[in-house]
Amino acid sequence: MNPFEMVVLIVAIVMIASVLKAGALGGRRRHRNDETPETSAENRRLKEEVRALHERIAVLERITVEKESSLEREIEKLRDR
Repeated sequence: MNPFEMVVLIVAIVMIASVLKAGALGGRRRHRNDETPETSAENRRLKEEVRALHERIAVLERITVEKESSLEREIEKLRDR
């Protein structure tokens, strides 16, 4: 067997293996995306938790801004004395 035939054989084996591997993984991926009632409930719970965390962050941002504003007012009061 000459070197050219050996290279062609190796490339063909690698291509066939990658096609088989992609086909096998593609089938598994489809099954992972199927949503069961448990995952659906978990997704709803997580979405609700994220929404609650967004609200908490908004409150913390508002408190921070209010504190900065009140601090600026207190400094101005002290300067005006």
